[in-house]
Amino acid sequence: MSETTSSQIQTIAFRGVNCYLIKTNSEFILVDSGFSNQRSNIENALDKAGVQPGNLRMILLTHGDFDHTGNCVYFRDKYQSKIAMHQEDQGMVENGDLFFSRKGRNFIVRTITKLILHIFRMNLKKQDHFTPDINLKDGEDLSKYGFSAKVVHIPGHSKGSIAFLTTEEKLFIGDLLENHKKRGPVKGPLVDDSVEFSVSIDKVKTLPIDTVYPGHGKPFPMINFTNKEG
Repeated sequence: MSETTSSQIQTIAFRGVNCYLIKTNSEFILVDSGFSNQRSNIENALDKAGVQPGNLRMILLTHGDFDHTGNCVYFRDKYQSKIAMHQEDQGMVENGDLFFSRKGRNFIVRTITKLILHIFRMNLKKQDHFTPDINLKDGEDLSKYGFSAKVVHIPGHSKGSIAFLTTEEKLFIGDLLENHKKRGPVKGPLVDDSVEFSVSIDKVKTLPIDTVYPGHGKPFPMINFTNKEG
């Protein structure tokens, strides 16, 4: 299902993963692209919102995991868009390997995980592998692409995890934080590098943030997380 969280930001959520469609004047920006097995649902939501070839300017990726990148190739081709992400996660989408930029899993865990993903057809299929059009860096100003926001590098979940902080203090944060009904806003449970993850949490706390848009769960006021953390 989908819901509108403001006049310009639409949450498109299927199978527990969020994509965010942002309207900027006569164009759109898409943050993350969802599972490939939910393609038709997400595509229908985009089409209903008025996305068409030529007006989806960019697909911004918070990181390289398959549940966030599964539809990038299809949407890039259909809507004549460009894909942008951090270079540290580029190998994940070029090779279809979610462990490419991660260090914290041994061979057995990697093998079992890949087998499970293959059985349930949740991995990034070969035809959906891609090289991004644009590599983003920490602090980069996205206004040159028609989006009033800057890039915030937040490694820990993956080496190339990034967030997007708008001038209106909206933060699209990927999997660093999440917000589910029972627990409320919490740190994301999947941590590759605990030191980098903690540094990224501290970094985010210093930013001027009104609302957080996580990769999983509902958007929430940043103060709800900082108050909970103490």
